[in-house]
Formats: sequence, structure tokens, C-alpha cells
Amino acid sequence: MSDVNKIPEGSCPHCSPAPAETPCCAPAEGSTGCGCGCRHKQRTEEEYKHLITRLNRIEGQIRGIRSMVEKDVYCTDILVQAAAARSALNGFTRELIDQHLSTCVAEDLKNGGEEKLQEFLWILNKLV
Repeated sequence: MSDVNKIPEGSCPHCSPAPAETPCCAPAEGSTGCGCGCRHKQRTEEEYKHLITRLNRIEGQIRGIRSMVEKDVYCTDILVQAAAARSALNGFTRELIDQHLSTCVAEDLKNGGEEKLQEFLWILNKLV
């Protein structure tokens, strides 16, 4: 990795509050990541909005469930809402899988790599 794209340790904008001196996740040719030691994914505005919208919905559902418990709502009514929250989380997971396969994995395969595919297959075992 060239020094131009190297992010000083502890200054990645994704990992710490300290601002980075150079754009994060703009790797030099042949390298991955920003040099901070962790991995990041730059998403399009549309990808970001889809994921955040789903997460906001899930967060609201979980707050609603908590409120139901605090108000001593009947068990099956809470269970119905828990099932809806689980379904929403599954939708988030499907969206993220779709994005990962169509960007990260596809790009790696197109470049002759299989690391991202193997990584996805490993995590898929944890999801099902």
C-alpha cells in the first residue's frame, strides 16, 4: 500500500472519532481496506438508505416491544410483535446479503479471487 492511501493508526473515520487525513477505504491498487486494520464497505447512497430505513424500522419495533413488556401487555400480543421484529431483521439480512453478493463477492470473482465467496459461504452457515 502506498503511503498516500495509508491511514494513520487510530484515525480511521469509521473506527474512531479522530478524523482521517486521507479518504478512508480508497485502497492502493491490489490492496484492500484503508490501512487502519479493519475492513469497511463504501456503500452507494441508495444502499445506505435501504439498510438504514430497515434498521430504523427494527429499532422502532424493539422499542415498542420493550414498552409492551413495561406495560404488562399479554404475552401472545408481545410474541406477535417479536415475530414481526424478527421478520424485519430477516429482511435486513436478505438486503445485506444481496448487496454483498452483487458488489463485494462479484467484484472479487471478476478479479479472479475467491476469498470473498469463501468468506460468504462460511458466514452463510451461521445464518441458517
